[in-house]
Amino acid sequence: MKRRIFLYAAFAAAITTATSVTSLAPAAYAREPAPPLMLAEVYRRGMSLDGFWVSEKYDGVRGYWDGKQLWTRGGERVTAPIWFTAPLPRTPLDGELWAGHGQFERALSTVRSQTPNDAAWREMRFMVFDLPAQPGTFDLRLAALKKLLPITSAPWVMPVAQEHTTTHADLQALLDKTVKLGGEGLMLHRGASLYRGERNGDLLKFKPYDDAEARVVEQLPGKGRHTGRLGALLVETPEGRRFKLGGGFTDAQRDNPPAVGAWVTYRFNGANASGLPRFARFLRVREEGPT
Repeated sequence: MKRRIFLYAAFAAAITTATSVTSLAPAAYAREPAPPLMLAEVYRRGMSLDGFWVSEKYDGVRGYWDGKQLWTRGGERVTAPIWFTAPLPRTPLDGELWAGHGQFERALSTVRSQTPNDAAWREMRFMVFDLPAQPGTFDLRLAALKKLLPITSAPWVMPVAQEHTTTHADLQALLDKTVKLGGEGLMLHRGASLYRGERNGDLLKFKPYDDAEARVVEQLPGKGRHTGRLGALLVETPEGRRFKLGGGFTDAQRDNPPAVGAWVTYRFNGANASGLPRFARFLRVREEGPT
């Protein structure tokens, strides 16, 4: 069985050299142009917190409601049950499709299924944090969001709670509390900012570790107790740097490793002198490319 896994991986790698990753995806996952969503930069100690709102960073799948249809950040149509989307307003919503703390894989499986599992969707929440089409600053959009949500008939659609902190010590204490309760981290949003569909410093993320994305270039066979299954992934960053990712995998993930061409998220602790991540370890497969 394990030998067949690597024979398949070699076959997949050969196809990938001649075919784009997008073309290998099932027809059901054909992408529309990605919605122009606001993306976060990383918060670092010393940055001003003046005028920023702070909220929990939910570990789910980014969801965009265009007023008629749900989409992922990468432009994949989300096939949710009619009852889930019917009560939503006809105004665009930006948020996270979330299945609860520590349930990212469940959320991803639910969102990507082209035949909606009603029981699984009953466990999902749409945590809304912005109104992309609403004019004005985030302060004004947040006020409008509070008037729009919650919806009595749709308790699974929830506005994300926002608060202010003024010092790094307060922010760090809030991060520690959030992580202890199972959260992934924090998001910081400048109150005076307009909604811009790009990565910018008006939106920041703050986690207890660094993370980034890379594309799988090759599956490297294991040695010793990992003989016959994955030893490490050779990955490439969006900037073209390559390195081996060998830690953080479960036995099940080593038996069924991420496919060549897939995007994965990894954790790391800063960078070494050559610019490569220090102590990089696998976190999970991403449903889309780099964020």
